[in-house]
Amino acid sequence: MQTISILTGTHISMKKSQLDDLVAWFDGYVEPFLITDDEGEKNIRLKIGHTRKVCEAMALLSDGEGLSENESRIAAAVALLHDVGRFPQYRRWRTFLDSDSDNHARLAVDVIREENILAGFDSAEVILIEEAVRFHNMLTPPAIVKSPTRKFINMIRDADKLDIWRVFVELLAQPPEERPSAAALGLEDVPGSVSDACISALNSGSIVRLDTISCFNDFKLLQISWVYDLTSATSRRLLRERGYIPALAATLPKRADIREAVSKALALLSA
Repeated sequence: MQTISILTGTHISMKKSQLDDLVAWFDGYVEPFLITDDEGEKNIRLKIGHTRKVCEAMALLSDGEGLSENESRIAAAVALLHDVGRFPQYRRWRTFLDSDSDNHARLAVDVIREENILAGFDSAEVILIEEAVRFHNMLTPPAIVKSPTRKFINMIRDADKLDIWRVFVELLAQPPEERPSAAALGLEDVPGSVSDACISALNSGSIVRLDTISCFNDFKLLQISWVYDLTSATSRRLLRERGYIPALAATLPKRADIREAVSKALALLSA
C-alpha cells in the first residue's frame, strides 16, 4: 500500500509489523543490561520503564494532535528509540549525566545504526526518526535540520518531559535510600537550598539551564520551567490534568519568589 509522504512524493509507509519488530528488538536489546548489581539493575529498570511510559504518552499526543496512522507509527518508533543510548551510557560510565559521560541522544543514534534496526524502512522516515532522537534532549533544536517537518522532534521532546515529570514526582514520594541512584544526576539534595539564578530564570519565563543548577531543588525548578518549552495543546492539557507541576512545587522551599515563579508557569497551562 502506498501513501503520500509528509515529505515529498510517494513512499512505502511503515508497516505495523515493522513497528512490532522494533518493539521486539528493544525488549531483547535491553535485557542483557539488567545483568548487573542491584543498584545497576534498579537504574536500568528505571530507563526501561521510562521508555514504555514515553511510548504511552506519545500515543496520547498522536491521538490528540490528529496524526495519521503512518505518522503515529513514526512517532511510536521515535518514542521507543529515543533513549536507547542510556543503556550503553550507564554500562560504561554508571551515570545518566551526559556531562560526565557522553550525549545519550547521540549514543542512541549510534545504537540505531550499529544495530541496523531501520534497515528496510523508507529513507525519508529514517531521517525523521533519527533526527527526532538526536535532537530530543537539546535545550533548543538546531535551526537547520534535514527533516522537512519538526513535528516528531517537537512531539518526542514533549512526550519525554511528560514522563520525566512522572518519574520525579514518584521518586520524591520514595524514601531517599530507595531511589535509583542515577535518577538525581548526582545532585545533592539539601533541604532549603536553591539558587536565586534558577528562580529568576523561571520567573522570567525562561528555561532553566542545566549548567546553572547546583542542587536537587534547582533541578526541580528546571523541570518546572519546561512548561515554557511544550509545543502542543495536548501536552499542556495532559500536564495540567496530571498535576505534576504542583506536586513538584510542593517539595520546594516555601518562599514567596518561588511561589510567584511557579504561579506564572501554572497560569500558562490554564490559558
